[in-house]
Amino acid sequence: MLTASEAETFQAGRGLAADLRAGDSVLLEGDLGTGKTVFARGVAAGLGVDPRSVHSPTFTLVNIYTGRLPVYHIDLFRIDKPEDLTELGLEDFIGTDGVALVEWPARLGRYRPSGAIRVTLRDGGGDRREIVVEMPQS
Repeated sequence: MLTASEAETFQAGRGLAADLRAGDSVLLEGDLGTGKTVFARGVAAGLGVDPRSVHSPTFTLVNIYTGRLPVYHIDLFRIDKPEDLTELGLEDFIGTDGVALVEWPARLGRYRPSGAIRVTLRDGGGDRREIVVEMPQS
């Protein structure tokens, strides 16, 4: 799908939320500035979270939001080595009672969930984004 504004990228995330259930993981892939957090904000809004409260967890690593399901927004950009993941306690967030939104999922290592939804965002210039959503095979 192609979006032409931040609002459309947000709405794309909101649309995905309708299909999410407890235990789902959404892996958000893309370069810096491609809209991963905007998309995550849309997903969270679709799950009943006030979108104004959703911010990038780059420095906190995990932000937890309460909606119709818990939303675990995880940003692994600052993770350098696998041992850092052990200290983070990802097993408390991924595949549990809520929805895990993971930015920079290539750094998940052994914590990468099977059956995750993969969302790739690419810069199309200006505010345009190409968003590819890959659902797990049943």
